Amino acid sequence: MFDSLTEKLQAAFRKLTGKGRLSEQDVALACREIRLALLEADVNFRVVKDFVARIQEKAAGKEILESLTPGQQVVKIVNEELVHLLAGDEQQADKPADTYMLVGLQGGGKTTTAAKLALHLRNKGKRPLLVATDLRRPAAVEQLAIIGRQVNVPVFLPEGEKDSLRVALAALKHAREQGLSPVIIDTQGRTHVDNELMAELKEMRGALPSAEVLLVLDAMTGQEAVKVAQAFEEALNLSGFILTKLDGDARGGAALSLRSVAGKPIRYIGTGEKPEALEPFLPERMASRILGMGDILTLIEKAEVVISEKEARALEEKIRRHRFDLNDFLEQCQRISKMGSLDSLLAMIPGLGGMRQQLQGGVDPKALNQMMAIIQSMTVREREEPEIIKGSRRRRIAKGSGVRVEEVNLVLSQFRQMKQMLAQFTDKGAGLGKGIRLPKL
Repeated sequence: MFDSLTEKLQAAFRKLTGKGRLSEQDVALACREIRLALLEADVNFRVVKDFVARIQEKAAGKEILESLTPGQQVVKIVNEELVHLLAGDEQQADKPADTYMLVGLQGGGKTTTAAKLALHLRNKGKRPLLVATDLRRPAAVEQLAIIGRQVNVPVFLPEGEKDSLRVALAALKHAREQGLSPVIIDTQGRTHVDNELMAELKEMRGALPSAEVLLVLDAMTGQEAVKVAQAFEEALNLSGFILTKLDGDARGGAALSLRSVAGKPIRYIGTGEKPEALEPFLPERMASRILGMGDILTLIEKAEVVISEKEARALEEKIRRHRFDLNDFLEQCQRISKMGSLDSLLAMIPGLGGMRQQLQGGVDPKALNQMMAIIQSMTVREREEPEIIKGSRRRRIAKGSGVRVEEVNLVLSQFRQMKQMLAQFTDKGAGLGKGIRLPKL
């Protein structure tokens, strides 16, 4: 997410922060590099023009140029302007509505995003209901039913009904009777914007005036996503956007252009294929990620989802008693896997975002899965007593997990290192608290 843009911005900042004094020429050169970085990231050219003009105006001020830390002051200005670019003038908050209409084109991830949103809200203590009203796309109803079962959220099905609005209204009545809220409606889609699609969505929008209407957009489509957003906004008066596939090769142009061009905020972002890979879009945190400053608050929140305080205390007690074994190690790896890719987690740790490509050529997304496969190929006794794993056992484990013996040795070595590190940490009297520690990979 934003890797190329982050690298280019950091390169521009390094030229500034290394100087004791800045001239107007230094600022102009940095602004030129910021402009090029944003244009290469496929940000709307008018947005780039206004953004850079505001930075240059503020950074060229006398109080900045004569500051003891002028480079850091410029970075601060860029951060503030990024937040404003992403948020506009309003404060955003993750406040669940009673009804959501998810709209969008086919292929943008609307149906899977509906299930992700349902899971996100369920984790916040809600009782969501998914509603299948996409009656045109083949297997759309079946797809939502399957995904609903995967995330353990009830799905309201059409049961032979051919009218999408009637299905939605029947679902609202069912939700009230069963005490379910919010209702998340997966609406009709098309391969492109057309009058028939907009007429159907307008009719449902009119019948559900209090619904949050969220447009699901594929971040990979760049400025095309912005054009689609403008068309939907003109027709439906959207509440905001959900931007999917930000974990892919998206350059970031859509995320940085939407608020200014379409006039409505991004509410959520999809950061992976797993059901848990949806998070609220918080401009301050996103700006920090873009500038390579990390996002430790989101990392903590992700950890809190996969491990409760009670579980964290139980784990701490095992470590204090030196009973931490490979079963516990495997459990922590599985929890980390649920939090997202290792690459995305490292990007949230301040100071490590720019180092990911230096860590053995980047973070291998398969490393964690391979580690878990190796541990799962061990017997119960071997997991509880790793010291008994000698030559023949290591060869059997390697064969069972489809790896080389050297890779089994590496996992055992990493386990010993983590166990020692955790023992030292708790011996110093610092508790693990709520959340988990990342193994050294």
